[in-house]
Amino acid sequence: MSWLEKLTGGFKKTADRLGENLSGLATRQALDTSTLDDIEEALIASDLGPESSKRIREAIAARRFEQLDERGLRTILAEEIEQILAPVAKPLDVWGFPRPHVILVIGVNGSGKTTTIGKLGHLLQEQDYGVMLAAGDTFRAAAIEQLRIWGERIGAPVITGKEGGDAAGIVFDGVKQATATGIDCLIVDTAGRLQNKTHLMDELSKVRRVLGRLNPEAPHDVVLVLDATTGQNALNQIEVFRDLAGVTGLVMTKLDGTARGGVLVAAAEKFGLPIHAIGVGEGVEDLRPFDPRAVARAIAGLTP
Repeated sequence: MSWLEKLTGGFKKTADRLGENLSGLATRQALDTSTLDDIEEALIASDLGPESSKRIREAIAARRFEQLDERGLRTILAEEIEQILAPVAKPLDVWGFPRPHVILVIGVNGSGKTTTIGKLGHLLQEQDYGVMLAAGDTFRAAAIEQLRIWGERIGAPVITGKEGGDAAGIVFDGVKQATATGIDCLIVDTAGRLQNKTHLMDELSKVRRVLGRLNPEAPHDVVLVLDATTGQNALNQIEVFRDLAGVTGLVMTKLDGTARGGVLVAAAEKFGLPIHAIGVGEGVEDLRPFDPRAVARAIAGLTP
């Protein structure tokens, strides 16, 4: 199955939900104010968010259609969603020296963070970059072991320590080893606790101080991993982590298991943060760079 087919299949639940919410609206006799209001409400109910939904409603109204069939409405939706998504579609740029390029990966436990790190490492390897992983989430033995397994799977060295150990010390060792061996990218897992924000902030600040002593420009990226199945809660996570950790970009996971993929559009409209990649499957190849046109068409329920 091609990536495009996986993407379309992954967004099927989202497209079906959108279709159900829009059912019957496109075939009304006229696109009057009442119909446009109903379309806007249907988009909000499909997790596209109030800002995006209002923008799309206004775009449809501006075109002054007498009447729209369902295909026509979906086509317009795809075009307008692409307009929202295109400005935030930015692959991770790991050029620049001195090496290594350091990527801090953050997110709540259960978001798919550690798995995403493995897939992201593989994606960078496909571009001929050398990758090293660092198990900075020392509060969960399972996270350390999971990252070690992913390292073996993609053939990347993994820096680990003891459960409950000092995350900053592991990051220090990672940068030292990556520098000594000429590794291009160091991807660092971090603890995903939001219950104690002060502790999380202190830990991230310590990691940043250690990195700053070794390379003043590190971390070069702070990537937040989001679970699409959480819907609007993902927007709350962006806000919290942006303020706590200085998020520079997003990766959205589990889009294949949810009817709430519209939150991707809401996130783009509300925060404007770069979306580097999305995940639509469990395989190592199932994290790919974010393609705004393909995603927009998939959300709108248009076949490739």
